[in-house]
Formats: sequence, C-alpha cells, structure tokens
Amino acid sequence: MEILERINFLKDEINKANYKYYVEDNPSISDFEYDKMFAELKDLEAKNPLFIAPDSPTQRVGSISEKFLSYKHKHRLYSLDNTYNYEDLEKWYDKIVEEYGEQELVCELKIDGLAIALTYENGIFVRGVTRGDGITGEDITNNLKTIKAIPLKLFKPVNIEVRGEIYMPKTSFEKLNEENLKNGEKLFANPRNAASGSLRQLDSSITAKRDLSMFCYTAILEVESGKLKVESNKLNNFQLSTFNFQPDTPKSHFDSIMYLKELGFKINPNIRLCKNAKDAVEYCKEWDEKRFELNYATDGVVIKVNNTAVQEEMGFTSRAPKWATAFKFPPEEVTTTLLDIETGVGKTGVVTPVAILEPVQLGGSTVARASLHNFDEIKRLDVRIGDKVFIKKAAEIIPKVVKIVEDEEHFNRPEYSAPQKCPSCGADLKPHAGEVNLYCDNPDCPEKVCARIEYWVSKEAMDIDNVGPSVIEQLYSKGFIKNAVDLYKLTMQDFMQLDLVKEKSAFNMYNAIQESKTKPLSRLLTALSIRNVGKETAGLLANEFGTLENLKNASIEDLAKIEGVGGIIADEIYNFFRIPETVSMLEELENLGVKPAPPVQNSTDELKGLTFVLTGTLQNMTRDEASEKIKQMGGKTSSSVSKNTSYVIAGENAGSKLDKAQKLGVIILTEDDFMNMIRR
Repeated sequence: MEILERINFLKDEINKANYKYYVEDNPSISDFEYDKMFAELKDLEAKNPLFIAPDSPTQRVGSISEKFLSYKHKHRLYSLDNTYNYEDLEKWYDKIVEEYGEQELVCELKIDGLAIALTYENGIFVRGVTRGDGITGEDITNNLKTIKAIPLKLFKPVNIEVRGEIYMPKTSFEKLNEENLKNGEKLFANPRNAASGSLRQLDSSITAKRDLSMFCYTAILEVESGKLKVESNKLNNFQLSTFNFQPDTPKSHFDSIMYLKELGFKINPNIRLCKNAKDAVEYCKEWDEKRFELNYATDGVVIKVNNTAVQEEMGFTSRAPKWATAFKFPPEEVTTTLLDIETGVGKTGVVTPVAILEPVQLGGSTVARASLHNFDEIKRLDVRIGDKVFIKKAAEIIPKVVKIVEDEEHFNRPEYSAPQKCPSCGADLKPHAGEVNLYCDNPDCPEKVCARIEYWVSKEAMDIDNVGPSVIEQLYSKGFIKNAVDLYKLTMQDFMQLDLVKEKSAFNMYNAIQESKTKPLSRLLTALSIRNVGKETAGLLANEFGTLENLKNASIEDLAKIEGVGGIIADEIYNFFRIPETVSMLEELENLGVKPAPPVQNSTDELKGLTFVLTGTLQNMTRDEASEKIKQMGGKTSSSVSKNTSYVIAGENAGSKLDKAQKLGVIILTEDDFMNMIRR
C-alpha cells in the first residue's frame, strides 16, 4: 500500500503543478523538481502496472491510432448568429428587452480555434470529441490528453461535460512554421489551421509536441443526487447552456464559468459581465483595439444573456439560440508608405505587381507586402512610389492596397510605368487578347516554370504535401528538375542534397510524390494548367470522360456540349492535347507510373440537377470536401453565381458571391442547412 500511496501523492502533486503552470500561468515548483517527480512516478508505474490510472500524468502521450471513431454528441451543438456592426447588436438587445426586460449580458472573446467536448466521470477525463457537424464528431481522446491545459482529474469528483476551444498560441505557431520551413515540411496558413492539423494526428506523440492550449466556456453537469442538471446547446465557436435549477445551483452563465474555474479548467480571463448593450458595445470597441496584443487569435466577441432561466424561455431558431450573438470585428484598415512595386511571374506567365510597404501592424501581424492585382489597377488608383496608401486584409487573409492618401507631394512623384520586359528572364511582355494582364510567353522562364511546379503540388491540384516553394526553388536551381514531370524521377538521395533537409523529411517528400501517382483524374487535369480549366471544369471533364485517354480523343463537339464548358474552352482543351509538348509530357508521366484514378461514381442521385456555389470558410469540412460530397450525390458545383445556381452555401466571411446570390434571389444555405441536406 505504501507504493500506491506514493503513486497517488506524486500524481496529485504533478497535476497541481500542471494546473499552476498551464492554467494559472504561475509555476509553483522548479522544472528540476517537476522532472524528478515525473521520473519517479514513471518508474513506480513501470514496476507496478496495475496501479496505472487514467488520470496519471504519464498517460498524456498515447499511441498511434488507425483512425478516429465517430461519436454522437449527447447534446446537439448549435451554430451562432453573427452581427457585424454596433447598430445590429443594439437591435438584437432591444428585441430581448421588449419581451423579457433589461438583461445582464456576458461578453467573451471569440477564440479562433476548434470546438471540443470533454466528458468527465467522477472527475476523471474519459472522452474528448470534436464538434463535427454538431450532432456527430470524432473521438480524439488520446490527442487531447497531451494538452496540459486539459485536466486529467478535476478538483471535485463530478460528472460533467465541458465545452471549450482548442487553440495554438501565436508564438508557438510561428515557431512551428520556422521549424517546418527548415525541414522542408508543410507550412500552416494560420494558428487555427495549425491547431486543427495538430489535433487530427493519428500519432498523439506529434500532437504533444505542438503546444496546444484550451479555454473552457460551458459546463454541462449531471449529478445523480439531482443537485444540478444542465442541458447544453452549441453556438459555433462557443457553447452555451440552459440550466434546470435547484436552489443551490448557479443561476447565471457567468457563475457557471466561475464554477469551471473552481474545478481546475482554464477560462479566458477577459470574460466580462455587462449591464446592457451599451456596456457590451464598449467591450467590443475595447477589444477591437487590444486583440492584437494577445498571444492567441480572436475574431470577435460572443455576447450571451446571463440569466439562464431567461435563456431557456427564449429558446432557439432552427440553427441558433435567440439569446446569444457573435459580434465580428471588421477588417482592419491602416496607412503606410509604398516603398516600391515589385513584379512576379505566375504559372501562366502573367506578371503581377506587388506593393512593397513600410512594415505595419495589420490584423495582428506585420505586413510588408500587399497585392496591387494588375497594372490597370495601379493606373486606376494612381499609385506612385512614395505615396501613403491605405491597406486592408481581403477576407482577413491577403493584404491589398485599396486607395492612396492624397497629399500635395503625390503629383510631384513620377507615375508608375508598367514593365516591358519579364523580371525573371528578360523576354518581351505582351497582353493576351481581351485581357488587361501582361504575359511572359517564354516557356523556359525560370520563375514561370517554378510557379507551374508549385501549382502542380498545391492542394488544389495534385495535393503533394511537404514539397513547398523553397524546396522547389532549390530543386530547380540545383538542376534536379526542369518541370513537374521531373518530380517523379527524384530519389530520396536527391532530396538529401538540399539545404536543411534530413532523412525523415526526404522520405516524406519522396513518399508524397509517389502517392500522388494515383490521385483522381480531376486533380491531374487541374495540375496540367490547361488555359481556362480550373478545378471545377477539370471535375466536369473527369466525370464526363472517365479516363485521360477518352478525354484526349474527344472532339471539339464532344467537349462543347458539356454544360459549363462551351465553345471557347472546348477549343482550348482540344488544342492542348494536340500540342507535341503535351503529348510527350503525358507519355512520360505514364511511363513514370502516373495513372490517375477514375472519378468516384455517385453514391446517390439526391442532388442530381442541382448546382451549388460555395463561399466563405466552412467549419466542418473544407470547400473541396464539400464540393466532392455534392458531386458524389449527383450534384454540380460552380465557381460563379448565376440565375442557374440552385443554392449558395455561405460559410464564415462569405464575400461577393453571397451579395450576388441575394440580388438574384438564389436560395442561400448555412453550413448547418447543407449538413442537414446531405445527411437526409
């Protein structure tokens, strides 16, 4: 018994130390003391395996799973309605006041991460599940055990389900991308993507290295004695709750958050109780300015009615609660100085201008470059080197120049003249018929060649992981590749000769290229960069002809009759497959073992005859995955909205396609509406 007592003592001490360090950010013991206790516990458990318990700190790193199993949520996870200006926020509150009187509100920062449901039995962590579609998620318990902000044992032996948001700190995100860059591995676009990719690792030891954390925001307690029973409702990134009260239970959302803190969970310290909408607006204004000082990403504020009895009375719409809303921060717009205009060459030879800026903080990051679109746009804006310019982030991602700050000096600066020679190879630049862009038509232009290879390996095309721009640039400059076909001739030894590439990275890159040989036909057609053929048209061609051979032998008439192709594109496709260089390239790919898989047959015809357009960011799947699901069910997708569009699926930050759909009267689906449609 002395051994068991010692094990329990060490477990408790280590768990307390984890709480102080990872939740309160207030270390209670030195790293040396911590490591010494951990080593002793690990040794005692190895010698006495019957005493290993689920709440032991040694169980935080699990093993490799074959796949994640689906798990049906006990309580549905709802979405959250958004407001984008203070007037709409006040209108939302005024409607509540009309029916229920003045209400206290709780304001919480909307963390840009991944929603998770955690289940505890008698205070022990037993299960962690992703949000999924709100009804069914994936069981990723082993991976969640590696996150030290998630307690394995609570301070009280309660049965509880807790909702929270997993996130990656900005500093950890930057460090991860720096390491990946050195190793020639995939770079993540933002901390949310990095957190998502880390959580879905089949090997939980990889997740453990990614420095993830979590803020909790809802308790769902079920105690057999009847003291407290809470039924939960999910709100997009934040989980809200309805309480069936007993005399000694919390009667507000704010009190329930404080209860989570008592149990040992990490809550966001910036939560605030507000008297009314005026206070909530002040909170939103305050954090619109201060959010960039935080070490985690936040894109808004969630505002909830505090009184949970009123929450229960107000109820829900078909997709979201009536007693909560999310205020989304507007895109930030700042001014800075235009230092220069550089030009780059794309995969088609198009030359695009890029603004080189005096570095400035925008959207939480330092921006030194921004898009100018094309040379006609420079002329329209009358942008001149040395001007003060306004920049903002398009869809919160890509910085762009939107206008100049007019001053007296502007007209004394020389007007910008578009280049006449290619910045990469020096060839003459020419416009193509009917286009405003300038093109380099030299097929051997180095920048153009590398851009085509980068597109070949991209997510949109052959989806070859780990082979990024820096790797391609090295492969090209060292003479290992001259085109995309040469990727399939590379050996592991070739990759090992690149700077900062070690054996594991070389294996990952080589293996990813080999696996791409049997990617779907639609991806190969996209990767070929046929003029006017993007991934949507490539999908139509793959579905119509089934094999590359059938497509190569198709007549212009066969191609033109496909809905969404038409005569001009049909000519482009027909001519492409008769260019000697194309014929030679396809033969070489076949000899190298590139044999694209035929399109997947429709699993149903439920969406037959319907055309969908996707816009904005989806939470449960990527737009590519949604598009593939639509096609499997007999439907079609399009990249543009027209009167022939059946539905527009609008995710977060939906853009001009949503506006056009509203003008044309096209039916707009939320992500939840779409998920319900494909589940029927």
